[in-house]
Amino acid sequence: MAFVGAGMPHETIAVPGVALEEHDVLVTVELSTICGSDVHTVHGRRPAPVPSVLGHESVGRVIALGAEGADAVDGTPLRVGDRVVWSVTVSCGACDRCRSGLTQKCRDLGKYGHECIAAHRELTGGFASHVQLRAGTAIVRVPEAMPAAALAPASCATATAWAAVARAATLRDLEGARVRVYGAGLVGLSAAAIASDLGAMVDVVDPNPERQAVAERFGATGFAGAPEVAIEASGQAVADAIDAAGVGGVVVLVGSVFPAEPVPFDAESAVRRLLTIVGVHNYTARELAAAVTFLAGRGRAYPFADVVGAIHPLGELDQALTAAAAPGAPLRIGVTAR
Repeated sequence: MAFVGAGMPHETIAVPGVALEEHDVLVTVELSTICGSDVHTVHGRRPAPVPSVLGHESVGRVIALGAEGADAVDGTPLRVGDRVVWSVTVSCGACDRCRSGLTQKCRDLGKYGHECIAAHRELTGGFASHVQLRAGTAIVRVPEAMPAAALAPASCATATAWAAVARAATLRDLEGARVRVYGAGLVGLSAAAIASDLGAMVDVVDPNPERQAVAERFGATGFAGAPEVAIEASGQAVADAIDAAGVGGVVVLVGSVFPAEPVPFDAESAVRRLLTIVGVHNYTARELAAAVTFLAGRGRAYPFADVVGAIHPLGELDQALTAAAAPGAPLRIGVTAR
C-alpha cells in the first residue's frame, strides 16, 4: 500500500517479482502495527518521501534468501521458515558511526517504512504483504508461541524503550531507583515495564486518565520524592522531565521525534543539580535482541499481548490509520494481508 501524500488515500501497488541481492531476505508479513509516527506522517505532521510504503513494526516469516544467505543477530544462519522481527534501520557496518556503535546513525542509513519506492525496491515497509530485508538489517528470530501482537511492536516501541532504559542504567543503578516515565504510549509503558523488571520504583505521568490506569499493569506503582531517572517518551513533557529530576538525576529524552516548539532550558538549574541529559533515537541490533528476549521471558508478566485493539486487512489501511488516530484509540491497531 503506497503512501502518496498527506490526506490522500493509499494506493495499491502490485509487485510481480522480487530480485534478491546476495544477502537479502524476503519475509511474508504476519502482522504489522501502526506506530504513532505513521499517524503523524499521514496527517502531514512528519515529513516523508512519496511514494513510499509506511510501517516499521512487523513480525513475519522468512520465505526466501539471497544466494549468499544471511545471519540472524545471534550469528546463526537464517533459514526459510524462521519467524522473525527486524530493525527499522539498515546500516553499512563500515562507516565511522557504525564502527563506534552508532549503527542507527549510519552514514548510509536506510529505514524501513521511511524510503521512497524505487525500481526493485518497492517492498520497503510493513504495510505490505512482504518486505525485502537488505544486508545490514538486524534480524532476530522470535518464538513460535508468542502472540504476534506482542512481537510486531518490538522493532520500534519495545526496542526503543529498552534502549532508553539501558542508557539510563549505564548512568544510574536502577535497583531501588525512582524512575518517572512521561507518556503512557507504548514506548512509555514498555519503558515502565522494563525499568520495573530491573528493580526500579516506577511511576508514569500521562494526561489521559485511561492510559494512566493502564500503566499500573505495566509495573507503575508510584513513589514519593523527585525521580532519580526521568524518561520522556511523549515528546510533550520535555521541560517537565528536566524540571522534575532530582540532584544527580538522569533525564533520557526519547519521545521528541517530530517537530515541536522549542523547549526553554534553564542551564544554571541543570548545572547546579548535576543533571545528565541524554537523547536516545532508535536502537542497535543488540538492543533489539535484548528487547525480544525480555518479551519472550520476564516480559510475559506484562500485558504486551493485549496492546493491539483491532486488526484490519491491508486493503483497509486508511480505515485502520483513522482508527489509530481517533481519541481513545488502543495502543496499537494491527494490519495484516492475510
